[in-house]
Amino acid sequence: MDIKRCRRIIIIASGTSYHSGVATRQLLEELSDVPVVVELSSDFLDRQTPVFRDDVCFFISQSGETADTLNALRYCKSRGALLVGITNTVGSAISRQTDCGIHINAGPEIGVASTKAYTSQIVSIVMLSIMIGSDSVSKQKRVAEIIEGLKELPELVRRVLKLDNEILALARDLYEEKSLLLMGRGYNYATCLEGALKVKEVSYMHSEGILSGELKHGPLALVDENMPCVLVILKDNTYAKCHNALQQVMARHCRPITICEEGDKEVQEMSYRSIGIPRTVDCLMNILAVIPLQLLSFHLAVLKGLDVDCPRNLAKSV
Repeated sequence: MDIKRCRRIIIIASGTSYHSGVATRQLLEELSDVPVVVELSSDFLDRQTPVFRDDVCFFISQSGETADTLNALRYCKSRGALLVGITNTVGSAISRQTDCGIHINAGPEIGVASTKAYTSQIVSIVMLSIMIGSDSVSKQKRVAEIIEGLKELPELVRRVLKLDNEILALARDLYEEKSLLLMGRGYNYATCLEGALKVKEVSYMHSEGILSGELKHGPLALVDENMPCVLVILKDNTYAKCHNALQQVMARHCRPITICEEGDKEVQEMSYRSIGIPRTVDCLMNILAVIPLQLLSFHLAVLKGLDVDCPRNLAKSV
């Protein structure tokens, strides 16, 4: 009830956990009718952001021990906000120091680059959003649609995993490249941020996740026939705008690689390579869309002879 009565929700996290907050912000706003702000833990502390007693702060961390996120938690606690932890580790510092929370129960994640924790965090926040919105009569249809989508999700994930050979062939095309751009918007902006992070982490290739709407404000200057670009173009409320971004990169002689819905002939015909994923409710498509990018980063690393589980210079609390 405190969450329903709050005046603002602040999601505070780092790295992949931050991306899961970006991925679910839109749905959380839609079902709660409360403004949602997503903050990087380190930047949040640097700015000494004003926090009030009627704010609710979500702290997302796979390990529950992320130092910057814990410091942000203590700062918010001193300001009297309600603290909600979302973590994968029972008994972790975040789970002990928050007022309430969710254990995502994804199982131990030993590899440094987070994969299943990311998708499980999204599912957990989607389910929390459903709980917040379930009392509203006007949102009953939307809530029922999302619940049906969650029931179908395991089978749809299995179907996406069967695309592994297609993604390996794509990785063979890309593994000698120096850079990779990923573009999307709406629910799939976070997909591009997370996909770019995975490529950086395990294959050491420079990659950048770009909001398609910002393409004309600078990033388009990078696009030419030698720059590989991945575009996530799914049939949600951003479809026409993402389609426009595809036309923009094609006009610069780019050979676009697209992640689109199965049977989307128009996008597939315009693509150099295309990966088709099954359709589900819009707020869950980002779970299906990120899996090809996780597999791509894995194959890029293997083709380069790198250790996928232990990238250089990085450590992880499990």
